[in-house]
Amino acid sequence: MDLKLNDKTALVTGSTAGIGLEIARALAVEGAKVFVTGRAQDRLDAAVADIRASGGEKIEGVLADAATADGAAAILEAVPAVDILVNNLGIYEMKAFVDISDEDWLHLFEVNVMSGVRLSRGYFPGMLERDWGRVIFISSESGLAIPGEMVHYGMTKSAQLAVARGMAQQTKGTGVTVNSVLPGPTRA
Repeated sequence: MDLKLNDKTALVTGSTAGIGLEIARALAVEGAKVFVTGRAQDRLDAAVADIRASGGEKIEGVLADAATADGAAAILEAVPAVDILVNNLGIYEMKAFVDISDEDWLHLFEVNVMSGVRLSRGYFPGMLERDWGRVIFISSESGLAIPGEMVHYGMTKSAQLAVARGMAQQTKGTGVTVNSVLPGPTRA
């Protein structure tokens, strides 16, 4: 399949394993220049090597924690413009509602929501200016059907839907799209 990505640049967060790694691989195999991000150099190097072995030739790693303001700034500095942004970074934990501390709520929000907000805020204006771009939030079915044992996770996935929808409202009449994908549980 030719998705016509040979002249496109993509950045995928949370891309050293799981869904993010497979998204990065698919984009790279389709010919996009892909940047994967990660916090550990060994995992980042392994992801880059894995994607190259699959036929993705234009692949690079960016060592930074997209869940922090400093990490997002480092990514934006290393990769100043992208055509495709996949906000995949996310964590979850199972915990009874009454046991979820303020720190737990804030930590999941910082990782799952603010990582995508910061990077989208950095890349979205350039996409609008170039009249082409794709911003994709990897949310979850848990954003609609909140699990009782992961209320704080579900809240962050609902927040991603809200951010994506609000951004999409700003793209009318342009070649830019903003979407959410809502996968269910996956095998690690």
